[in-house]
Amino acid sequence: MRAGFSLFKSTAFSLLLIVLVCVTVLVWAWQRTPLLTAFLPPNSRLQLSSEAKDKQPILTVGRNGTAETSAGLVEAEVRPDQKIETNLKTDVQITEFASPELSENTNSSTGKKQYNENVTMHMDDQGCNYGKGKWVLDNSRPLYSGFHCNPWLSHMWACRLMQRKDFAYEKLRWQPKNCQMEDFEVSKFLERMRDKTLAFVGDSLGRQQFQSLMCMLTGGKKSHNVIDVGKEYGLVIPHGGTRPNGWAYRFSSTNTTVIYYWSSCLCDLEPINTTNPATDYAMHLDRPPGFLRQFLHKLDVLVLNTGHHWNRGKLKANRWVMYMGGMPNTNRRLAMIGAAKNFTIHSIVNWVNSQLPKHPHLKAFYRSISPRHFVNGDWNTGGSCDNTTPMSIGKEVLQDESSDYSAGNAVKGTGVKLLDITALSQLRDEGHISHYSIRATKGVHDCLHWCLPGVPDTWNEILFAHISSTSVINS
Repeated sequence: MRAGFSLFKSTAFSLLLIVLVCVTVLVWAWQRTPLLTAFLPPNSRLQLSSEAKDKQPILTVGRNGTAETSAGLVEAEVRPDQKIETNLKTDVQITEFASPELSENTNSSTGKKQYNENVTMHMDDQGCNYGKGKWVLDNSRPLYSGFHCNPWLSHMWACRLMQRKDFAYEKLRWQPKNCQMEDFEVSKFLERMRDKTLAFVGDSLGRQQFQSLMCMLTGGKKSHNVIDVGKEYGLVIPHGGTRPNGWAYRFSSTNTTVIYYWSSCLCDLEPINTTNPATDYAMHLDRPPGFLRQFLHKLDVLVLNTGHHWNRGKLKANRWVMYMGGMPNTNRRLAMIGAAKNFTIHSIVNWVNSQLPKHPHLKAFYRSISPRHFVNGDWNTGGSCDNTTPMSIGKEVLQDESSDYSAGNAVKGTGVKLLDITALSQLRDEGHISHYSIRATKGVHDCLHWCLPGVPDTWNEILFAHISSTSVINS
């Protein structure tokens, strides 16, 4: 009897020991094996990742303005108007989606990295966000010489011809986050734009982008391959004028045409009294520029921009009077400059969008506003921009949405793409003309326009990336 009891006791002890060993192995495996976390609720997965625990918390801003980290809610709220400044001046990442690194796992059998499915779907659906990334040093820059691009580059923007001695701003390249941007190559650009026409329509910043592209395509040198075809588009010096309303050049090797048309407000302007040289001009907020109505069918790529001419001083100096429906504007709300600008941006974008079915070959972009960097005043009140150190403000943009909310909202739901350059340009306060000039005379600081070569070259690299990724150009 005692022998049987001892046998039973020994067997029970062995079973208990086996159970304890199994439980220990299961708990260890649960913590170590990524595959088991698939059975956890979605909110718990990142917390179990050993990689995630080593990372700093990611700050997420919800649509209602509430800030949340991976560790929990933050009591303070982050307003939308605070988001841009926070991104540019701190290392805190603000994003609506978790960083792929946080949900990264490694497949032990293949050695390949696997990412959270939701993040991958977001990246695939949205494509590359070229406005999100960082500035990096690149000693192969600039893309052309600021000394020799005389045929295309205005002297007032050629900082190499001025007294400026620091040119570190020429050595920076924009690197998008989580995606590759194809390097700009003249031969590739011209081939993809073979028998095509690209037009910039906008203000003096649009003209800078046009001159930048002409320098990039010619290497800053005069070429017999480039022909002036301005007359085909009515771009000639008017009677009594000093320059045409734009320029058009054709690269004969590929029949590629590049145009700039000056339209600082992106709306139609016409003299109210054609017999009076000092007449006011009707500024039709609801009517696109006549150039676009006349030549849109000839364009394959269109880049629009406006912004810095929308102030009372400019309107008064140009004798522009706001019109709506062919009559002087009586809407008090539209009489406010900001509201009028916003209305006009939406109006031109909606008009171009309505024309896309008629011109299926057309790829249209609205370029977001180029930032100013005046400090301690404005251009006419002693404002300046003397910084010469690249990336002193910051070097990285982490936000998903554009800093130009007006432009971003205007293109939503349309076939017009946003060429988002605002936040990345905001980091480059050292790249402006500043107080330099050809004649070395004291004057106002130009903290609006950029030295060329410079920041607008990056705008064209991003434009090239968009052109390269679309099937419209290859059709």
